[in-house]
Amino acid sequence: MAAVDPGQARRCGVLGDPIAHSLSPVLHRAAYAATGLGWSYGAERVGEDDLAAHLAGLGADWRGLSLTMPLKRTAMALAPVVSQRAALAGAANTLLLEDGAVVLADNTDLPGAAAAVRERYAGPVTAGTVLGGGATAASTGLALCDLGAERVTLLVRSPERAAEALAALGRHPARPRVEVGSLADGVVDGEVVVSTIPPEAQDSGLVERCSGALVVFEVLYDPWPTPLAAAAASRGAVLVGGLDLLVHQAALQFELFTGLPCPRDAMRAAGEEALAGRRAAG
Repeated sequence: MAAVDPGQARRCGVLGDPIAHSLSPVLHRAAYAATGLGWSYGAERVGEDDLAAHLAGLGADWRGLSLTMPLKRTAMALAPVVSQRAALAGAANTLLLEDGAVVLADNTDLPGAAAAVRERYAGPVTAGTVLGGGATAASTGLALCDLGAERVTLLVRSPERAAEALAALGRHPARPRVEVGSLADGVVDGEVVVSTIPPEAQDSGLVERCSGALVVFEVLYDPWPTPLAAAAASRGAVLVGGLDLLVHQAALQFELFTGLPCPRDAMRAAGEEALAGRRAAG
C-alpha cells in the first residue's frame, strides 16, 4: 500500500447510525493536534443501506474511516482486502483508503479490547463471559481468547442473536469451548465478564450473577456508570471501561491511517474531558 505523507492534509471520520454520541472525533482530533497534523475528522450518520453509495462518493483526500453499529459487518463485503483479525471477527470497524478508494477492512476492536484489559489487569484469563451477541461481543470474545481464555460463555436474549459471534469464536486458532446461555438466568463463568448490552438490560439479577468476576469490562462509556460498572466499582473489582476500549482501538486506527505513533495520553485526556462535560451538562 502506498505510503501517506503526514504533511498533506487528509480527511478521516466515523460513520454509523446513530452517530451523535460518538467520541471518536474528539479522540482523533486530539491526536492530530498533539502530533501537529493538519488533518480533519468528522462524524456522519450513515445506515447499512447507504454505506456503499457513501463510500463511492468519497474524494481523493479521504484516508480512513472508523465504523460503529450497524456498519461493522456490512463493510466486510465492500473492501478488496480484509485483515486476518477482521476476517476472524466477521466484522470491520476500520476502513483504510487510498485516493478515496477503500483498500482494506480491518478490526482494531479485537486488539484494542485485549490491550484495554491488560492495561488494568495482569492476572490469568482462563475463561470469560460476554453479555450480548453482536459484532462487539464477537470482537471482545476473541480478545478474551487471545488473552488465554479456554472457555467463553455468551449470554443472550435468544440463541439466534449469538449465531455470528458463535461462528467467530469458533474460528479462533485456540479452539475455545464456547457455550450459549440465557441473559435472563445463565451462569456467568470466568475471571472476566464483558458487557456489550445497554444499561436497561442490566437488571439486579444479572448484576448479582456477575458479582464473582474479578474483572468487569463495560464497553459503554456514555451513560456512565452503568449498573454493572457501578457494582464492580463498589466491590473493588477491576473495572475496564468503554473509554479504555475506545482509546486503544482508536490509537491503532490513528497509526494505520497516519503511519505515526499515537499520542494515547492526549487521546485519553480529551475523551475524559469530553465525558466530564457531558455529565456536567446532564
